[in-house]
Amino acid sequence: MIFAAGFGTRMKELTKDQPKPMVKVAGKPLIDHALALARSAACDPIVANLHYKPDILAQHLAPKGVVTLIESPDILETGGGLRNALPTLGNDPVFTMNADAIWAGPNPLALLESAWQPDRMDALLMTVPVAQTVGYTGTGDFTVSPKGTLMRGPGMVYGGVQIIKTQGLESIQEQAFSLNVLWDQMFKYNRIFGLTYPGQWCDVGHPAGIELAEKMLRNADV
Repeated sequence: MIFAAGFGTRMKELTKDQPKPMVKVAGKPLIDHALALARSAACDPIVANLHYKPDILAQHLAPKGVVTLIESPDILETGGGLRNALPTLGNDPVFTMNADAIWAGPNPLALLESAWQPDRMDALLMTVPVAQTVGYTGTGDFTVSPKGTLMRGPGMVYGGVQIIKTQGLESIQEQAFSLNVLWDQMFKYNRIFGLTYPGQWCDVGHPAGIELAEKMLRNADV
């Protein structure tokens, strides 16, 4: 599941006439960077949710075999969007990923799949040490315990990629809600885990992030 429904307001003029996932980094749209990772990890099917200027993305993704779901009139957010996609994705654990991050290093989806232990995990999030982020100015989203369980706190940034079980979505009453609501259920039982990414990560959420991501990729290729 690729989350591609956001408005991209921080991108300012770059998203005046196109959705944020179509903004180019290193010569290709952000959504294509995400798709390359998904294809490399043999993900099938691949679903993208759309909302802002959806026709542009739908036309771009149709020949790539991506199932697109337009959220209208209201955006469903990450949790509602994932639940809306379950008829296509099925009931097994799924990968979810944001479309606005660039990774320099191993495929984060492949790393998550190798570390996934469904008997003890309800979600496994790819986390990035603050020191390995590019252009990020915060203190982090999570702290990872020695056993790999997550706690909210500083130190690690959620990179926007995870494996997650979806059964808990059924009990949430809201139509539009963040995946944080589902995570909070998992926190109660210490069933949410983090995996530390060994490479670098850049959030392309604002115009300056484009140049930073491109520089990161060039350095990774040296």
